Amino acid sequence: METATKTPWHLWVIGIVATLWNAGGAYDYTMTQTRNMDYLTTGAENAGVPVETLVEYYTGFPAWADAFWALGVWGALAGSLLLLFRSRFAFHAFVISLLGLIGTTIYTMGAEMPAELASPMMWIFTAVIWLSIILLAWYSRRMTAAGVLK
Repeated sequence: METATKTPWHLWVIGIVATLWNAGGAYDYTMTQTRNMDYLTTGAENAGVPVETLVEYYTGFPAWADAFWALGVWGALAGSLLLLFRSRFAFHAFVISLLGLIGTTIYTMGAEMPAELASPMMWIFTAVIWLSIILLAWYSRRMTAAGVLK
């Protein structure tokens, strides 16, 4: 008879925080892809960037870069939810997200980014995204190995 592995408290904390964090990314992606001008205008004002510059940059992504961005965002949100459902597939979703992040980063590094957007804060935020996805993939792998995620 198989014994059930108790769910550690930290899985719930990490799962909830990750879901909220990655839901923010999904919201940003959705608002950008649907060209929500209220959202884009607010984002431009908060970043101190002309609205036209921000809109032109984000709406100018080629289809392949948008596809990688979608993989990154939706893979991360799916992985976060799968953590909460105690599914071993959380790891796979985070790997998909990491692949999306790799593609998005390749585009970002090679594209002509407006000077107003290429701020140190943008690169710090990108590093935080990288760190969060790597840590979530590692954590989900550990929880699978421990028998918490099935």
